[in-house]
Amino acid sequence: MKSPLFFCMLFGALSAQAQTSAPASASVAAPALSPAPAATPTADTGPVYPGNQTTIEATTKAGILGLRATDIPRYTQTGPLPNPAPRRPGVLAPFPHDPNLPTIWTIGDSTVRTGVTGSGEDQVGQWGWGAPFVGYFDPKKVNVVNRAVGGTTSLSFYRTLWKPMVDLIKKGDVVIMQFGTNSGGGEIRGIGDETQDGTDRSGQPVTNHTFGWYIRQFIAEARAKGATPIVCSLIPRNSRDKVSGKINRSATTQAGWAKDVAAAEGVGFIDLNELVARKYDAMDKDAVDAFFSGSPHTSWTGAVVNAETVISGLKALKVDPVAAYYVDQVKLIAPALDLSTPAPDTTPAVPAASASSAK
Repeated sequence: MKSPLFFCMLFGALSAQAQTSAPASASVAAPALSPAPAATPTADTGPVYPGNQTTIEATTKAGILGLRATDIPRYTQTGPLPNPAPRRPGVLAPFPHDPNLPTIWTIGDSTVRTGVTGSGEDQVGQWGWGAPFVGYFDPKKVNVVNRAVGGTTSLSFYRTLWKPMVDLIKKGDVVIMQFGTNSGGGEIRGIGDETQDGTDRSGQPVTNHTFGWYIRQFIAEARAKGATPIVCSLIPRNSRDKVSGKINRSATTQAGWAKDVAAAEGVGFIDLNELVARKYDAMDKDAVDAFFSGSPHTSWTGAVVNAETVISGLKALKVDPVAAYYVDQVKLIAPALDLSTPAPDTTPAVPAASASSAK
């Protein structure tokens, strides 16, 4: 059963379809961001997700590491809950565990970190790939901090959550971003310099920009702090073309926009939309369905598939900025395939008898 907390989220509509454009007058709902602690928090040495332990322990081992949700340190996904806990907690932002180490930051929407708190309690059974992604890195070498928040767009994240985070970014960090699942709240379609007048949550006038404009801001501001930005396209939904039976792509919208901005800015790009879709195309539909827990949200196993796809994409870059931080088993993950080659045809062959009878 869905927790009431989920419906108290103060973000843009999570159910918005990726291809929906927003009206010019739409306002942006600002998430309630919990204040940063006075000092870097100490690791939570207790249960990883104590409020939802039974469900977390039920997650199946998945991927080359045989990861379960209980293997992921809580402090990489969510901040400490204030004591006493508020009736309606806002975003519980995680922080780097060791300030002396470089940090890999992940930002995006619920397909990267499901829900508000990132604790697995907002939407039981749903996981973003930013949770298992942590398991592929040596915590003695690097922090991995998942700052994605459910319901956000590139606009709402930039306007409400980015500033407190970018102030923490330092030279040598890596920022991996994936937006596009949600749309609305004033975000304009495309990558151009068009603007629209709107209002923020408090009713103050604001200028809204395109999806691509906000991605460029993330890139520029991360670079200004000495960090390396990496752009990912959004993960595909569990949706198939009625004729071909293949997974629907977003190559002409959000995925294509992300690719174009990354190319224009000269940053690393991981086409998750296409890479994951090709994996799904080669699989039985029932097997793919098991990777989802209400499309576009993935189950734990689906999140692991996506996380390993991100790793393969990083390894395929001209320079992998996180190569020095992997655990040993990551050597078993091959670099992502070259997407400049046509996708293999996975359409079932028509039996000879059927083909002749169709003439």
